[in-house]
Amino acid sequence: MNDTAMKEALPATAHTETAPSTGWHGIVADWSSDQRAFKNVSWGKAMMWVFLLSDTFVFACFLLSYMTVRMSTVVPWPNPSEVFALTIAGHHLPLILIAIMTFVLISSSGTMAMAVNFGYRRDRRKTAALMLATALLGASFVGMQAFEWSKLIAEGVRPWENPWGAAQFGSSFFMITGFHGTHVTIGVIFLVIIARKVWRGDYDHARRGFFTSRKGHYEAVEIMGLYWHFVDLVWVFIFALFYLW
Repeated sequence: MNDTAMKEALPATAHTETAPSTGWHGIVADWSSDQRAFKNVSWGKAMMWVFLLSDTFVFACFLLSYMTVRMSTVVPWPNPSEVFALTIAGHHLPLILIAIMTFVLISSSGTMAMAVNFGYRRDRRKTAALMLATALLGASFVGMQAFEWSKLIAEGVRPWENPWGAAQFGSSFFMITGFHGTHVTIGVIFLVIIARKVWRGDYDHARRGFFTSRKGHYEAVEIMGLYWHFVDLVWVFIFALFYLW
């Protein structure tokens, strides 16, 4: 083939290769592009996203059920400002404990974000210290939630009744906050475990064991961050729908 023929053939070939697929082949090409987008995503991170997606549906069902019960009941719903109030130094402070709990949990998202940031930099001491700070804030949240539960139980709140109005209040409260508190507790446990592994240098030396990764990769810290930010985000919805509504 001479040079003239090759020049005439090249544009046609290039046009054939870059032309978008049509019909059934076009649909297959569009869907296959998604799996190429996740080629570089690790198995652990992908599975954490799948877990968080499924957990989102569970929390959404709980909150939708709570809203349905609250709007359909004919018995007056308890006023959260009265139910969750504390008396401190003779002053009646509505929602003061809930405000502190929310501040503590949102602050823990900041320390977790910094831990992931230092994990990218492979600074194991700061990463471990910030993860332990996050765990301490999470444990403080759980402790305040336990105090809140004990206070309401002492005042007569049960899953089947409460002294302030609709009986469904107790079951909704214990189910939703208990399920979220369980998530926070599990997160605190795993934060301590991974912080210990970071402090020992397991991710720097690729030491074998649970929750390890390739040498020099702090991927477990990032995966833990995804979980923790999700738990904090769910609390924002619980706080808005349960305590402020």
